Amino acid sequence: MNKGFTLTIVSNYINHHQIPMSNELYALLGGNFSFVQIYEMEEDRVRMGWGSEVSDIPYLKLYRADEKACQRLIMDSDIIVFGGVEDESYIKPRLNAGKIVIRASERLYREGQWKSISPRGRKKKYEDHTQYADAQVYLLCHGAYVASDFDIVKAYPNKKYVWGYFPQTYTYNLDELFLEKRHVDGSGNAQVRLLWAGRFLKLKHPEYAIRAAKYLKKKGICFHLDMVGGGELEGELCRLVEKYGLGDCVTFHGFKPPSEVRRFMERADIFLFTSNYLEGWGAVLNEAMNSACAVVAGHGIGAVPFLVRHRRNGLVYRNGNFSEFRRQVAELCRDEGLRRRLGVSAYNTIMDEWTPKEAARRLYDFCAGLLCGEVRVQEHGPLSPAPSIAPWKGYEYTRTYQLNRKPS
Repeated sequence: MNKGFTLTIVSNYINHHQIPMSNELYALLGGNFSFVQIYEMEEDRVRMGWGSEVSDIPYLKLYRADEKACQRLIMDSDIIVFGGVEDESYIKPRLNAGKIVIRASERLYREGQWKSISPRGRKKKYEDHTQYADAQVYLLCHGAYVASDFDIVKAYPNKKYVWGYFPQTYTYNLDELFLEKRHVDGSGNAQVRLLWAGRFLKLKHPEYAIRAAKYLKKKGICFHLDMVGGGELEGELCRLVEKYGLGDCVTFHGFKPPSEVRRFMERADIFLFTSNYLEGWGAVLNEAMNSACAVVAGHGIGAVPFLVRHRRNGLVYRNGNFSEFRRQVAELCRDEGLRRRLGVSAYNTIMDEWTPKEAARRLYDFCAGLLCGEVRVQEHGPLSPAPSIAPWKGYEYTRTYQLNRKPS
């Protein structure tokens, strides 16, 4: 490919969800690609193993180590992808110079679009976004509700595109993978393996998994729930397991590095993704689908309307509706054929359009087009026009969307 343009990603820090696509961009662009890391990674993410892969990355530039060189990159690169940095001062000189900027953003109003009424907030959104409505500034939407948020402030009209995170994907022999997902209990009975993975935070609702386990045991379903992660709710979750008498069917594994989390996914039948609207994207969804898990996910999660089609490649429950979540989990536990059908379809969804290599190819083509005065968009998937989905409509969207329907 023509390596005649320079592309730089500027973000708060690089992590294992961003490295695979960045590696693919480096393969396409060589030394013309850079990733500028503005901050140091948060301590809790380092403990989770997120920082172990960043040493010796050839394209990684640390802003704190060489501010002047990074400032030159931000100003002089042909195209900048800027996101994850709250301090606008890093990108303002380039915006004011009228140079091409691609923003990558999660939601503006994750806690509720009603917050858009704040006069001070609207003034800030105008300064950062709305005033560039007619400039060469484009928006990559890290989540299904991002476009709707930006529509409120009238930013980037007809310049918002589907995007997300692209963690490492693996190619599997699905027959062999589903053999790995076959489990039996101590008596030789077929056992369904459920997995929940992440930080034990209120926004992620890990207690849903424990409460569902209580229901499954009451119904006499043979299962085991693996809880991978840790955090502020760990003590409360352990108390619930004891209270409900679930010690024989729930195991806490603590934090694990990303590679070990993937091994849990490869052996799991069902992946439980229970976060609320505060989950901007949720890359564990990509990973679980790539591992051919049958997913049960809440519609408030940013990635869900982009990745999951209800009863085609996963099950989607209405955010906050535990009864619906519980019913869907029980249905999957009882129906091996449904689990396999959804798992295979989930795997194909990721491998068809959401691999790091495909994302890099699409972004490369999009950038090359901008430099030629063209906007090259995809029909669906990453870098297709982002539909404006109000948060309360995401549940319906996962049920009515047709692949060949053009976004409104």
